Amino acid sequence: MRADRRAGRGARRGEPRRERAARPASHRRRPRFRGRRPLLALLISGFLLVGVCAATGIAWDPRNGAPAQGASSPGADLPPSTGPDAAPGSTAPASPSPQNSASPTKGAAAKGNPRGAVDSGAERPAGALPFDMPPPAALRSGAAGKKLVFAHYFTPYPLSLDNASADADYYTRNYLSPDGENGKHGRYGGLLRDRPLPVAPKSGDWEYANLQQEVRTARAAGIDGFTLDLLSLSGRNWDRSNLLMAAARSVDPAFKIMLMPDMTSLKTDDPGVLADAIATLGGASAAHRLPDGRLVVSPFKAEEKSAAWWSEVIGLLQSRHGVRTAFVPLFLDFGAHSGAFAPISYGFSEWGSRSYVGQESSTRDVRRAHAMGKIWMQPVSVQDARPNQGVYDEAGNTATLRATWTHAIEDGADWVQLTTWNDYSEGSQFAPSLHNGHAYLDLTSYYLTKFKTGSWPTIVRDTLYLSARTQFAAADPTGEQSLLMSLRKGSAPPRDRVEVLSFLTGPGVVRTAVGSAQGSHEAPAGLHSELLPLKPGTSSAHVVRDGRAAAKVELAYRVDHQVEVQDLQYYAATSGREP
Repeated sequence: MRADRRAGRGARRGEPRRERAARPASHRRRPRFRGRRPLLALLISGFLLVGVCAATGIAWDPRNGAPAQGASSPGADLPPSTGPDAAPGSTAPASPSPQNSASPTKGAAAKGNPRGAVDSGAERPAGALPFDMPPPAALRSGAAGKKLVFAHYFTPYPLSLDNASADADYYTRNYLSPDGENGKHGRYGGLLRDRPLPVAPKSGDWEYANLQQEVRTARAAGIDGFTLDLLSLSGRNWDRSNLLMAAARSVDPAFKIMLMPDMTSLKTDDPGVLADAIATLGGASAAHRLPDGRLVVSPFKAEEKSAAWWSEVIGLLQSRHGVRTAFVPLFLDFGAHSGAFAPISYGFSEWGSRSYVGQESSTRDVRRAHAMGKIWMQPVSVQDARPNQGVYDEAGNTATLRATWTHAIEDGADWVQLTTWNDYSEGSQFAPSLHNGHAYLDLTSYYLTKFKTGSWPTIVRDTLYLSARTQFAAADPTGEQSLLMSLRKGSAPPRDRVEVLSFLTGPGVVRTAVGSAQGSHEAPAGLHSELLPLKPGTSSAHVVRDGRAAAKVELAYRVDHQVEVQDLQYYAATSGREP
């Protein structure tokens, strides 16, 4: 089963336990305004304008003072590039006004940052991984250089939206809190459950600097480039798309951006309009091209338009702009549409399932694509939980990440797309985040190395990865949340487990603490997954070798029986990095 984004990255498969009707159809559409918390009347000045826009369902474009077209997610175009409280055109760090400075005490924002973790933008520290990462040249040349790995970049959620400190920035006040954006996300407990790993406010062109930092982080993990989700052809998301192209080139000319027009969001039926936009971004040196010079275009939900319509786009790119195209459509239903699109396509892709079960179809799809003489871009995912759509997949701790990578490797995929780099409204992020640190990205580097080189990396240092939810799957929130997530049809059943994923140089004893429950288990050399029952409290693990403690990891976020807001994302930590 594929994770279908038919209504903004996902038609809901399965009904929520409450409020089965009248729910948001998409995170690309604004839910109706609900101003129900008097405290938020204190949000004045610039927020008054935001409130008016939210009440009328309009996304405000702060750069030109007009409603933005093709607004993508609730509030995605709301925060100005300079921050909600800064004057237009300002480049100095925004200073929240006193009435906005207090951190929320509800929802995901209430969890805070127990260890003060920040993303410094530094290169990956030595010893962070259980193996020694090959040098970039080894991953970009020869056969390894043909096995490309991209990460799906979602423009509404950059490292920072307002250049403010993380304890009171736009993410904390408005996306993680049920009270945020005048309470319009209260029905589902806040728009997001996680956020990018906090970054310090910067002077100068902070948006550009932050995008450069994201490119550096992806490059250090071995990723070849981003697939850029083109949500609109004007406004903030379009501006950020152009800025990302420049940032990629400035950091590493070999880091490429694959253009992915999002046909669930773009509102044009004119092939010429889209061809012109693609040519504009495709003119940047960072745009991904094949060795023969063809520009790679990979539309999301390509079947939204017919193959004939796409032929017009491809023809106009050639006749009007002199751009030759390698067309790699991404389908929500590959089997139904691959035949019609085969004559115009260089390759194929699909969005894929977000649970560790039901992955067998990927083997069939790779073979079908190769039998048609096409390359295949395989989706690799970590998890999926969408509060504002009332649906989630059971990821099984890191089981989905490991299963999707294993299929990409064993089934012979040509390219991989990590779905996603930073779509926090889906909970599908690989990028360093507040609740996961670098754990999922570091694990990806291990599988990426095998995918590219054909050989499993040698484990040279003991490393532990710990993952768990902070609440039980059946927990009933005590707060005002009325729309709850239910399991997507075809997913694995929900489970309440802590996973200790060990990479050991030799056999060893792993001692664990899950709440008040102490335990230990023998772990073999190499990779091993051990599942423990979830208990209230925090979890930790450490390796004991020769009577001494070696690698240690702690998941500092508490598990509780009673919770205010439903949060079914897995949290993760690694012993390879300082918290």
